[in-house]
Amino acid sequence: MSTPKILLYYVFTPLADPEAIRLWQRDLCESLGLRGRIILSSDGMNGTLGGDLPSMKRYVRKTRQYAPFRDIDFKWSEGTGLDSQGLSLDFPKLSVKVRDEIVSFGAAHELTVDATGVVGGGTKLAPTELHELVAERGDDVVFFDGRNAFEAEIGRFRGAVVPDVASTRDFARELDSGKYDHLKNRPVVTYCTGGIRCEVLSGLMKARGFGEVYQLDGGVVRYGETYGDDGLWDGSLYVFDQRMSVEFSDKARMIGTCVVCSRPARNMVNCPELSCRQQLVVCPGCVTASAPACANHHAPVA
Repeated sequence: MSTPKILLYYVFTPLADPEAIRLWQRDLCESLGLRGRIILSSDGMNGTLGGDLPSMKRYVRKTRQYAPFRDIDFKWSEGTGLDSQGLSLDFPKLSVKVRDEIVSFGAAHELTVDATGVVGGGTKLAPTELHELVAERGDDVVFFDGRNAFEAEIGRFRGAVVPDVASTRDFARELDSGKYDHLKNRPVVTYCTGGIRCEVLSGLMKARGFGEVYQLDGGVVRYGETYGDDGLWDGSLYVFDQRMSVEFSDKARMIGTCVVCSRPARNMVNCPELSCRQQLVVCPGCVTASAPACANHHAPVA
């Protein structure tokens, strides 16, 4: 029986012809029956794919044969399942696109990339190195969430600063607002799901005068693989596929609160307003009873 798997990965490296790579990646994924999303730009590639284990292994092997992609850090997780055709249930289709940025900060002009990756970003910390920093510097260390604010509602590092952002395009504005200037002389550790958003965010922070900036290498995914729920992370990890969230162990705390009944919850649903990208924490019982909308659309939530 085929085993469903999900890959999460990115690489920052100069690409002379992103369109040619898009066609190659699209054809490769189609030939292997993979679904998911891949974004390419002149600065690299960002992807998350779902499929059966043998096909995913072939995808990794073929992709690494292209020299600039040889050292991609592929992060593996369990998929929900496969349909009767062996296609991933976690993604509705395959999308492979070329854009100005592989993660949309709206700050392409601030990003410099060479063959080694992002130039001028924060110092990368492996999960064990993060713990060493916290042991050495204690409460002076600031965890800075590099995700959309709604993602932090069900999981985050203990005591983390969670910026008021609905999308990554809001981060530059948030940093320029002066709200976080008091952190500029403290050690700041940026973190995000798989690490890609912090590659850019940490550079934006350094360019704005934050003196000691780190980024959690491999993101929360790698941290969870290392420490599970026995470290500094609380709750579930939001993911951008049909699973919506994952836990690192059966000991994961439930820190989210249902917007309808206020009971503890980790289940995330889309706001039913088609123009809205907001995600809401709603317990399974209230999902069945109603389809709550976010406050911006003034729909009843009970």
